[in-house]
Amino acid sequence: MLSTNTLGCSALYQIQDGYLYQPRPVDGRVALPSGAERWWLDVEGGRVEAWYLPAHGTSDEPGPAVVFAHGNRELIDDWGEVLEPYREMGVAVLLPEFRSYGRSGGAPSEAALVADFTHFVDRLEDRPEIDPARVVFHGRSLGGGVVGVLSTRRRCAALVLESTFTNVPDLASRWMTPAAAIRDRYDTRQALIQSYTPTLIMHGVEDTLIPIRHASELHRLGWDSRLVAFDAGHSDVPHTEVYWAHVRELLTEAGVLREDD
Repeated sequence: MLSTNTLGCSALYQIQDGYLYQPRPVDGRVALPSGAERWWLDVEGGRVEAWYLPAHGTSDEPGPAVVFAHGNRELIDDWGEVLEPYREMGVAVLLPEFRSYGRSGGAPSEAALVADFTHFVDRLEDRPEIDPARVVFHGRSLGGGVVGVLSTRRRCAALVLESTFTNVPDLASRWMTPAAAIRDRYDTRQALIQSYTPTLIMHGVEDTLIPIRHASELHRLGWDSRLVAFDAGHSDVPHTEVYWAHVRELLTEAGVLREDD
């Protein structure tokens, strides 16, 4: 028989999972971006999908890549077109899916998602056209937490955090949730403290889901960070020329983009 404490923890974890992970079903048939490859990883409860989008143009030397982690209630299907400027810069794009999202099976958790992303990063860096020293991690919202933790497992040349929290306990404090009771913490704050990675932090000043004070704190703690604030909320940071100019500046200064690419 389960104790009251055990039942209470189980219920709390279920509530946390329902807040942190909100999978979205697939709408219709998959529409792969041009030149895309579909990768699969077998996991407990199914398999996880990823898309590999090669950079535009050709080069005799290995080139850069970005690993992108989307936000909650989003799918990799949403991002192929949005991230096209990366490919136009000569940067290949890897889009791993979250477990239980879209066509992927399994159950999401911090440990599971970070393990999946680690596998796909290793697979990416084994490709002859990719320079492992020029791999960038880019995450939005929950995805920022994923790539933040990932950056403590695998080195990256630069880090882009968009609409991202410091960690889940900080975010959940508004609901008086005890920090010790939170299982999946996605401690982006700690990742930046222990990293020298050049980091671009972008956030909407009108974000009510993840207030901009999270971005300000990450910027304060980052060893080499810059903060760009947009007149936007949580899900409408504009992916305009200004946005991509900041990304390009980061990648150039970090040595990810080179004149000979």
